[in-house]
This record gives sequence, structure tokens and C-alpha cells, in this order.
Amino acid sequence: MLGEGEDWLSDISIEMEPEDGIISVYGLGEDCTPAFTDFGIENLRQIIQTHREDLQSPAETQSDGA
Repeated sequence: MLGEGEDWLSDISIEMEPEDGIISVYGLGEDCTPAFTDFGIENLRQIIQTHREDLQSPAETQSDGA
């Protein structure tokens, strides 16, 4: 849906709080899966954009200094 890898999305969604639109869905036992409200998906898109910008910034700085 977001065109990103599941592991990476899991890593960056750790910084989200329930008020950001993420909830934990529990199955049998103590295992849980994160789930997102519509608001949570929009927040996750913003986090993806921020992380991509952060990843691009150091590369641009290094190429400008060379």
C-alpha cells in the first residue's frame, strides 16, 4: 500500500504513539501486530518522507564537499 518494505516500516513506526494513529492488535498469547487508522497511515507517510529527506541530506552534503 505504501510501496515500502515491511521491516523498514516496522522500524520507523516504533516512534509512533497511539495518538498518532497506531494500535496494537493482539492475537493468541502475547504476540501483537501493529495496525494503523487512516490518520495513522497519513502520519506514517509523513514519517517516511522525513526519513527519506534525512537519508538524502548527508549524501548531498558529502558530494558538495568533495
